[in-house]
Amino acid sequence: MSKPKPPRQARAPKRFQSEKPLGPHSERTIKIAGLPAVTALFKRNPDRILRFFYEEQRVPLVGAFCAYMARLRRPYRMVDAEELARIAGTVLHGGIVAVAEPQPVPSFDLAEARRWARGGQALFILDGVGNSHNLGAIARTLAFFGFHNLVISDHSAQAGLSDSAYRIAEGGLEYLQIRKAKGLPEALKRLKHDYRILGTALERGVPLEAMTQDPRPAAVVLGNEEEGLSHETLAACEAVVTLPGTGQVQSLNVSATAAILAYTLRARPGVGHHAGRVNPPPGKSWVAGTPKSRSLE
Repeated sequence: MSKPKPPRQARAPKRFQSEKPLGPHSERTIKIAGLPAVTALFKRNPDRILRFFYEEQRVPLVGAFCAYMARLRRPYRMVDAEELARIAGTVLHGGIVAVAEPQPVPSFDLAEARRWARGGQALFILDGVGNSHNLGAIARTLAFFGFHNLVISDHSAQAGLSDSAYRIAEGGLEYLQIRKAKGLPEALKRLKHDYRILGTALERGVPLEAMTQDPRPAAVVLGNEEEGLSHETLAACEAVVTLPGTGQVQSLNVSATAAILAYTLRARPGVGHHAGRVNPPPGKSWVAGTPKSRSLE
């Protein structure tokens, strides 16, 4: 009589193609919604796109996107509004959603910042801007005015690059070089030789347009919506900028403040930004067939 066969050891479940590791950011994905944001992603960083979904109303605009996904054998399909809202995590998706790997955010590097300064590139720094909508609005503003360098601090309240930040930015985040700085006050002190460090506050500052000319580009530091900049960060700034108002309301939203300062720096280059330097950092564009973005507002 033959001996009974030993029981088979349980096999590990087969890994399907869709389960393959997706690179260093495979632990999570970002849902990028809205035609402007998705168009910018396809134009600038298409290799980050993992899956693509759209409603029937968007079919006339997504042919080139679908062709790109087909060439790479990545999933794409038309879905109804209910399923698209589930995928996006919001009903404010504009009929089009790309599921993508997150944008990498390297650590802030002083040598790199000095290269930006030599090129006359101003720098915007967020220290505790906690609302992701404000982060997205600031990114949109900076891209609109041709600024490309954004630093976010390690402040405990600082918002990150969330789904809503991408949606509100309407593609602006794809045109920014974003870095994360640890110990911002000390980093600012080390930047003073190359940048004119400008803090922002509700009072006891001067209007940006009243400042004297300076050959260094500006590094503008914007603080938390409720608390503003910390005493340590303000102490590391060379000057403090205040936007004069009527006093009927206490302050502007931080994204509105960023927009006014960005416009002023573009209009008065001697204050801290060299006019005309609006070329974005290189992206990985696939170029052909990108439809023109239209605002969804």
